[in-house]
Amino acid sequence: MDIKTLTDELAVSSQILPSDIQSIHTLGFRSIICNRPDNESSDQPLFQEIEATAKAAKLAIRYQPVSSDKIDDADASEFGELLEQLPKPILAFCRTGTRSASLWALAHSRSQPLPLALSVANAAGYDVSSTVSRIANGGKTSTGIADIRHDIVIIGAGAAGVAVASGLLARNADLDIAVIDPADVHYYQPGWTLVGAGVFAPSKTVHTMASVMPDRVKWIKAAVAAFEPSTNSVILEGGRIVRYKRLVVCPGLKLDWHKIEGLVETLGHNGVTSNYRFDLAPYTWKLVSSLRAGRAIFTQSPMPIKCAGAPQKAMYLSADHWYRTGDLKDIEVAFYSAAGVLFGVPDYLPALMEYVKKYRAGLNFHYTLTAIDGPARKAYFKKALPDKPAETVEVEFDMIHVTPPQCPPDFVSVSPLADAAGWIDVDHGSLRHKTFSNIWSLGDACSAPNAKTAAAARKQAPVVAENICEDLGLRSKKALYDGYGSCPLTVERGKIVLAEFGYGGKLLPSFPQFILNGKKPTRLAWLLKERILPSVYWHAMLKGREWMAEPHTR
Repeated sequence: MDIKTLTDELAVSSQILPSDIQSIHTLGFRSIICNRPDNESSDQPLFQEIEATAKAAKLAIRYQPVSSDKIDDADASEFGELLEQLPKPILAFCRTGTRSASLWALAHSRSQPLPLALSVANAAGYDVSSTVSRIANGGKTSTGIADIRHDIVIIGAGAAGVAVASGLLARNADLDIAVIDPADVHYYQPGWTLVGAGVFAPSKTVHTMASVMPDRVKWIKAAVAAFEPSTNSVILEGGRIVRYKRLVVCPGLKLDWHKIEGLVETLGHNGVTSNYRFDLAPYTWKLVSSLRAGRAIFTQSPMPIKCAGAPQKAMYLSADHWYRTGDLKDIEVAFYSAAGVLFGVPDYLPALMEYVKKYRAGLNFHYTLTAIDGPARKAYFKKALPDKPAETVEVEFDMIHVTPPQCPPDFVSVSPLADAAGWIDVDHGSLRHKTFSNIWSLGDACSAPNAKTAAAARKQAPVVAENICEDLGLRSKKALYDGYGSCPLTVERGKIVLAEFGYGGKLLPSFPQFILNGKKPTRLAWLLKERILPSVYWHAMLKGREWMAEPHTR
């Protein structure tokens, strides 16, 4: 007997014995469901034996035998009815527990998101992936649903997805491509830092999705629920099935605002803001431009996060504004980071530290934001210094810029495509999946240990496009990604430290040092960020024009 909890009202288990009944009763269970048919194996007790012992212990018990490979819609419906009728909590069992877990997922498929059902089952140690299409279809067998079929299917129409679609079409205009994304708008997220500094208008960072979608692709405006790579299928919410010959997965990552207690309730109020959301970046500028005295806190959550430099960019630009207005002398600037260093590539630290000194910013490392009391203007951090016990630290603030915790999307992390950490498990050079050879991934959701930036996606997209074409026989050489990422660190209005690096922190500058020295703050780097890169994004990257992003092949 191996009991695993699924919910407060249900646990599942492997085969139980009559001698286990007393322990089950002691654990507080009030009902038992047997999902294993008698005589599946010679060593199992008959249901009648277990029933007699359970009744003697005053436990309710029901026999619902289900064959492991023949769970039908009626079985799921009956299991759901038993869960409603029987006294709680309930223990359901079969040979291993998987059958009972699958019945639970199917029975509750209409009342909970598919990723949640998969996550709960996976956390308990049960793989119910064979039933995902039915769970997505409200527990019903997917009959009469017309499949959608395309040669190449791309999940996600962010920077990575649109760029790789355009790159593929630039190589062969006759390719049959579909892009799946439910969003109506497409954001230029690198611009939100400048919105928060009063440099960009929010409208400069958003276009309609229809305006950036390549003309020759099929846009499937829907959300993905799950993957079935064994059948080359993507399951959409609602149960529709999209089949592919080759798949590209680039849905971005999840901003887990709820992981910080009290944050969601106070975002956009009480001096609590974040440039990681389009609608909040203007509030950042409102707070910065109106603050005359007090304490301003800037946080950085544990890695990995989108653009690791973004949290400190917000700090530098805010402090620069207060420096220029003469208010900095009355404002305490503090940076609280879960990391142990200011920036992961040491070559750029000397220039950054000069600005830390200029703005008199306090650096606090190994601090993770865990809760916020907005009305009281208090933030709570877990301070976890190496070799010391963790402690909770309370910090008062007048404004706080929050970097939310970040993780893979739920439908990715519970899928067969994910590695142990939940990211799409790819070869770091080819960006091809390590297990499923007709799948590639790029952007924030892939497991490559590069900086998660739009600049990285700009270099990754040609690599994926080239390698898919090589797989199709349209190219003779494979392309390799070197881990390139770029982080334009806006240290003041008008100057940027242009950090460009690849795997292992290797410096990968795009320009000769005599033109642009990325280790120093320069006006040229600012002009690149403010005036050139937005146009490159909208009119080159998203259009398949690989300016300074041609892939290296071998």
